Order: sequence, then C-alpha cells, then structure tokens
Amino acid sequence: MAGKYDDLARAILENVGGRENVNSVAHCITRVRFKLKDEGKANTEVIEKLDGVIKVMQANGQYQVVVGNKVEDVYDAVVAVGGLAAGGEVEADDEDAPKGFAAKAIDLVSGIFAPMLGTFAAAGIMKGLLAAATTFFPAFKADGAYTILYTVADGMFYFLPVILAYTASKKFKMSEFTGMAIGLALVYPTMVALTGGEVVGSVDLGFAGTFSWYATFFGIPIIMPASGYTSSVIPVLLMVWFGSKIEHWCKQHMPASIKMFFVPLVTMTITICFGFMIIGPIATLITNLLALLFNTLFGLPVVGPVVGCLIVATVWMPLVIFGFHWSLVPIAIMALTTQGYNNITCAVIGHSFALGAVMFAMYLKNKDENFRGICLPAIISSFFFGITEPGIYGVALPDKKAFVIACLGSAAGGLVMGLSGAVSYISGGLGVFNWLSYIDPGTFGTGITNMIWAIVASMVAAVVGFVIEYATYKPEAAK
Repeated sequence: MAGKYDDLARAILENVGGRENVNSVAHCITRVRFKLKDEGKANTEVIEKLDGVIKVMQANGQYQVVVGNKVEDVYDAVVAVGGLAAGGEVEADDEDAPKGFAAKAIDLVSGIFAPMLGTFAAAGIMKGLLAAATTFFPAFKADGAYTILYTVADGMFYFLPVILAYTASKKFKMSEFTGMAIGLALVYPTMVALTGGEVVGSVDLGFAGTFSWYATFFGIPIIMPASGYTSSVIPVLLMVWFGSKIEHWCKQHMPASIKMFFVPLVTMTITICFGFMIIGPIATLITNLLALLFNTLFGLPVVGPVVGCLIVATVWMPLVIFGFHWSLVPIAIMALTTQGYNNITCAVIGHSFALGAVMFAMYLKNKDENFRGICLPAIISSFFFGITEPGIYGVALPDKKAFVIACLGSAAGGLVMGLSGAVSYISGGLGVFNWLSYIDPGTFGTGITNMIWAIVASMVAAVVGFVIEYATYKPEAAK
C-alpha cells in the first residue's frame, strides 16, 4: 500500500543521484540526512522546489533535506521506496565524504544528541520552572505535585545513559535494544545503590586521585564513581561504541541458527562487564585529572582566581558536550561544605547567557522558520533556566563559529567574576535563578554584593556574545 510521502521520497532519492549514490540516510528533528558518495550529483535546486521540502543544507559531510516536523514519515518513506536496510544503511563499507577530525567529531555528537533535543529542552524548561517555584515558595517542595512534576523534569536527565544508548546505537549501527540494555545496566538500581555501601578497598594513585570499590567481580575490584553513572555521558557512549564492534564481529562469525539470541547475549555480557571494569574507571580517571587541573589553577598565588575563572568559563561548554563538567561539581560541593562558599563553578554564571544571546542574534538574522522553531525554545531554556544542552547540540555546535563565540562570551563573564572575587553560597538554580545563590546568608557580611557582580557578569557575557555573533553571522554562509 502506497504511503502518503512515497512520491516525495522517490523524488528526493532521484534527485540526490539515485539510490546508488547514497551511502546512508538518517534523520534528526526536522531533516532527512543523507551521506552521499558524490554530492555533486545531487540536484539541490529541484529538491528545494519539491512540495514538502523546506530547504536543503550541506554540512559536516551530510546532505540534509529539511522537511519539518513530518521528518519521521518522510524518512520512513525514503527507506521503504529506496529498499534500504533498517537504520538507513545502504552499504557496509560506508564511504563517507572526506572530513577533518573536528567535523567528524561534531557530526558524531550531533547525530547522537539531535534526535532527543525537543524532549531534552522540554525537561530542562520544567526543571527551571520548578527551581523558580521552590525559590519563591519553599513549601511547595514538600507537596506531592512537586514530586510528580520533578519526575517530568529530572527523569530524562537521570536516565540519560539509556536515551543516549538508543541514539548512539543507531549512530554506531548496532541493535538499538542491545544498546539500551547496556544503558539500563549503568542505571540499574542495584548498581546505583552499590556505592552507598561499605568501601571494600581503595587505592591511592597520587595526583590521579583515590579509587574506591564496593564489590568485586571474581576478585577484581569494581571501581565506580561515588555518584554512579546516572546522568553520565561518556561511559555509555564508549560502551555502546565498544559493544557495536563486538556485535558486528559476532554477526560475521556466528552461525545463522543461533544469531538471534547469542549475538545480543555475547554483546551485552562482554560490553557491560568490560564497561564496569575498564571503561568506567577510565572515565573516572579523566574526571579526576580534570578536577586536579582546575584545583591547581585556582591555587596559583595572586592570579589564581582570575586565571581559574577565565579558563573554567571558557572551557565549560566544551566540557558539557562530553559530560566532563561534572568533574568540577564535587569540588564546588566540597568548597561549600568546608568553607561556606564556592569560588570555582561560580565562574560559569555567564555561560548560559552568552549562549542564549548568541542564539538570539542568530534568531534575529535567520528567517528560516524551521531554524527559528528549533532556536526559540533553546533560547528560553538557556536564558531563563540555564539548561544549555539543547542550544549547544542543536544550534551552536553545528554552526561551529557560534559555539566558539558563545565560549568567548562565557569567558568574558568569567573574567568579571575572577576580577570581582564574587562567590556563591549555595548550590541553587540555573540561569536567572542562579543569581539568588550569590546572596550572602549572613555569614560573611557581603549582602547582595556578589549577586550584583553575578548579574553584571551575566550581562557582560550576553553582550559580548550577541554583539560578535550579530556582526559576523550570515545565515546563508552558515549552511
């Protein structure tokens, strides 16, 4: 039975050079993304005139046909009429267009995060609304309504490894359900609760930190971070990538009669065990080394706070991409509990404002309705609630230059914080609600002075980001 978008799909396939010119096809929120053997064979002018096509964009080695919110139906039609395999794969030996390392990395990150951006932004906005509500009405936190709404806000963040496992599985061309099983293992309640038990042993690696374990695997220590792997990014991505290699090998060497059950069994078992024993500790080691680096920076005589704030604010969003920004959170919490204030992560007060301002500049100059539809909720999420992931992955990072400018704006805000010596006194909300964290509770006698500096730093970050982006952004060139 013919589908609603079959004719459109056939026309698109014909004008990208035919099925034989397609290496693979995937989709994000609004775009059917082709990897073509030769983009020169594609007839962009004809495709853009097709009824149902908004625009064609070529970036990061992909030929992207923008079709709006009907993208899933169009993608399914393309796969069906083109006779493509599940996942849009055409050939096993995918001959991607030549790309540099940075382009490949961005393509990989964007491909993994793009499909979840809409829901991610929605969860971030709810998180910001709840932070605002409990700031002005503290008693609301004890209400059952808050608990239910908080599951809307935090559920996706808590189980992020499962969602990333699904999107990464599609990117690495392995079974999505096997990938999700790997993600589920990382957030399985028994494993999460493991770190709440008694420490069985630990080893001090000097500057690399102390590694503790709470159980063993046939006598081998199971080393895990104290917070477990909920909300983590890097461990699950590495595990799914590793699992994809195991799965591909098993499919090539196992008899067809036992593949259905034994391929996922072998893949899951090896990957999950290897992940907890090797990949997880490696990610933890990287986190510890980052924490050491920033502690050293802030400890430099005289210039330490200024240099530290400047560097932290500059690299914060690149760290967010890979989830390594969490390496600074334990340091900040420790500072709050031991000295009553935090002078480290307070440096990044301006990063969400810089990113929001950069996106606002793009929004004003780019009249493409599809782009604006993605950009506006990301602006709101970044400015008011401090949730930057939708803006980073969906708007700034694909543009590259916009992401760099946002980091520069964040650096300007960090410099203001470093020069002023402002600190925060609680671990509060994000975005505009984070300003309240800089009000002295009466311990140090600074009153609202630090909050004023936090606001100034936020505005400086926003102005720097907006001015540079607005002056340099060219929507057509950004394609």
